[in-house]
Amino acid sequence: MTEDGERIPTNLRALLILETLAAAGRAMNPTEIGAEIGLPKPTVHRLCATLEAEGFLQREPHDGRLRPAGRAKRLAAGLQVAARLDLARHLVLKSVAERIGETCNLVGVGVAGMVYLDRVDTLWPLRYQLPIGTEVPFHCTASGKMFLSTLSGRDLDAVLASVELTREGPNCATDDGELRVRLGQVREAGHSVDDQEFMAGMIAYAVPVRDPAGRFIAALAFHAPMQRVGLEAGRAHVPVLEQGARRLEALLFGEA
Repeated sequence: MTEDGERIPTNLRALLILETLAAAGRAMNPTEIGAEIGLPKPTVHRLCATLEAEGFLQREPHDGRLRPAGRAKRLAAGLQVAARLDLARHLVLKSVAERIGETCNLVGVGVAGMVYLDRVDTLWPLRYQLPIGTEVPFHCTASGKMFLSTLSGRDLDAVLASVELTREGPNCATDDGELRVRLGQVREAGHSVDDQEFMAGMIAYAVPVRDPAGRFIAALAFHAPMQRVGLEAGRAHVPVLEQGARRLEALLFGEA
């Protein structure tokens, strides 16, 4: 193992740790990471400690296993934005926005909420301004609830324990039990809805964009004022969002 590890360039080792965690899709301890990469235990422990101190990794409170932290998530989101397929991805978003006639967004997971990665605004003069880079809450947005609905067990418990269920819009869930009921409804439907939960007078719908392993990587969403699009009228646009999500998945993970 030591000989294999010595052949791995020093400046590549930390990246391999992050890559191993990303591929596993779960928290891991340094011994497991070292076995995957082929590095000696002392080396992996030292690198993991450095990545943790610098904010790239964090430990699970119940067993000390490591998972990506804020800086790693921001790095992943930034690499997505900077990828060469950005233009094609934006054109898909533009196509969805034109078919729906409302503002459409691609939203990723941030440190304390969902972050707007890309958007195409509606041409209507009445619209909600949420520019790229805006971070919005998990618990009361269509994209946030879409993400939360993909979590289960300890992962969901950990996220809900770390966020304050503040009242935003008039229909916002501020009770843990009520929010969990709504997340169950999202899982059953396969899409998420914001019925004036984030802002009074605004509705939104979101669907997941997944990687080839079926893991959530982003939400494709649209929002609109209720005086122009009612809740049921908005639901009719969900198939357009789902088609857009499949096109994004093909762009991000297809062979072309």
